[in-house]
Amino acid sequence: MGAGALKCLMIFVIVLNAIAAAAGLALFAVAIWVAVDGYKLYPISGVSGKDDIFAAAWIAIFTGFAFFLACIFGIFAALKRSRALMLAYLIIMFIIFLFECASAITAATNRDYLVGNSNLVKKQMLQYYADSSTQGKQITQTWNRVMEQVECCGADSPKDWLEYDSTFKQTFGPTYLWPLNCCQRLSNFEVKDREGCLVGKSSTMFTKGCFQYIESVLSRYTWAVSWYGFSVLMLVFFTLLITMIYYMQLD
Repeated sequence: MGAGALKCLMIFVIVLNAIAAAAGLALFAVAIWVAVDGYKLYPISGVSGKDDIFAAAWIAIFTGFAFFLACIFGIFAALKRSRALMLAYLIIMFIIFLFECASAITAATNRDYLVGNSNLVKKQMLQYYADSSTQGKQITQTWNRVMEQVECCGADSPKDWLEYDSTFKQTFGPTYLWPLNCCQRLSNFEVKDREGCLVGKSSTMFTKGCFQYIESVLSRYTWAVSWYGFSVLMLVFFTLLITMIYYMQLD
């Protein structure tokens, strides 16, 4: 390859690595957003032992920043036109690439298990809501907040509390058919009509289920970690391919 063509290829490698570095930083930022769990739904995932979406986010935090640093090193190696440095860059990038593959696949597959349908979320709610254990307290707090903020009740509907046996039913018996958090609130957050809500008056309680909201949040997390991760992987794969061509042309 002529000197002019080799220089053009070097510039192309540098540009691709600059873009990949920016994409790595973006992945780093997105993964932090997921790991922080701004919607506070981790207990619903964690109680099942299937919190792989958040585990994948922590891996993506590492891989995103590692891609950024490795791409900066790749730009330096390309400018130096050093085969040894380029080989070290390719090896490092390949290792990070494998870690990010694991992160993206883990997040995608765990999402399908957790929110493929409402049954798992409903089972956890019925088992742990109002339970005195540490997990029970976390689940109760999470569901109370979701039901109040989203104005929903149960996983599919308020009927979940009536049709299935639950810790809540065993604890409160016939006194409460469903949690008071299913009841509509006034502007001062007081229950609008306590008696009407307790007997199931539709105008005084939330009638839609919460599962759609939970599914949308966890799907959002998954899209952030897995599908954006896959897009970064495709960019990095193309970058590595062009870089290998450049490496083979070096003396």
